[in-house]
Amino acid sequence: MSVTVSDSPHIPVLLAEVIAALAPVDGGLYIDGTFGAGGYSRAILAAAKCRVIGIDRDPDAQARGRDLAALADGRFQIMPGCFADMDQLVTDAPNGIVLDIGVSSMQLDQAERGFSFQADGPLDMRMEGAGADGQSAADVVNSASETELADIIYYFGEERLSRRIARALVAARLTARIERTTQLAEIVARAVPRREPGRHPATKTFQALRIHVNDELGQLARGLAAAERLLPEGARLAVVTFHSLEDRVVKRFFSGDEADAAPASRHLPMQRKGPAQPAFNPVFRGHRSAGPVELAANPRARSAKLRAGIRTSAAPRKLAALDLGLPDLVRIAA
Repeated sequence: MSVTVSDSPHIPVLLAEVIAALAPVDGGLYIDGTFGAGGYSRAILAAAKCRVIGIDRDPDAQARGRDLAALADGRFQIMPGCFADMDQLVTDAPNGIVLDIGVSSMQLDQAERGFSFQADGPLDMRMEGAGADGQSAADVVNSASETELADIIYYFGEERLSRRIARALVAARLTARIERTTQLAEIVARAVPRREPGRHPATKTFQALRIHVNDELGQLARGLAAAERLLPEGARLAVVTFHSLEDRVVKRFFSGDEADAAPASRHLPMQRKGPAQPAFNPVFRGHRSAGPVELAANPRARSAKLRAGIRTSAAPRKLAALDLGLPDLVRIAA
């Protein structure tokens, strides 16, 4: 049975631009490192007589991947796992890799996953689902120190009122454990003034906790490094991001503008490495964003940015957190 893009439960952002950047070829192998609903995988399969390997750590996405595998005449395979480990999961050299970073709209829409304050649900936020290894968002909110909470909310949510929010969370948990999404949202809303219309005061706090619980920036950094090791010369990497923290990392990765070492004093300029052969040449200058037609159909695309590169013959780099401008809270080493 043939596979079409319309089989997907939703169309991912910047779909045409991603496919153009990957330029799928007959006989090629492509990795969809963040399978999700499978929109990119289906579009790649429809664009060429190629094979696609999807990777996802979400059990719901894995189930959707098995459904696609049943329709794809042996051209698609789903692998449970994290895209950060793709060079350990995949042994064959791919012609291209696509990564769609962050939480999916389907995850946000499922109240039981605890990603959103739009509906009440358990404060979980783990991509692997409830019961998975590691701390849930509730564990973090109820056990981290005030300083730790403030740092998480500041660095991962870019929330300037992080200290005030952290104090409010610590005070609230003395009365009762914070277990529900609406409970957390109400505590944050009482602690900070309402800002621009239509934006909930807890938006940045929820983002910060989700990024921390799932080590999203660490996963991104390790995934980019894994893609660099896995891709042969001439292969392509396309990365879609949805907020400035992610895009900053991807932009710096593709530019090769890496820091050499921290200066002896914070008042001195950052030292830079000398010129070297880049690991990627750009597919296009800068980034691609959604056009007015896509924005009208899918407002979620408004913050999406696509960056893409073509692998050169340069040896893979050994990247550090400083190279990618990551905060001290993030560790690249697995």
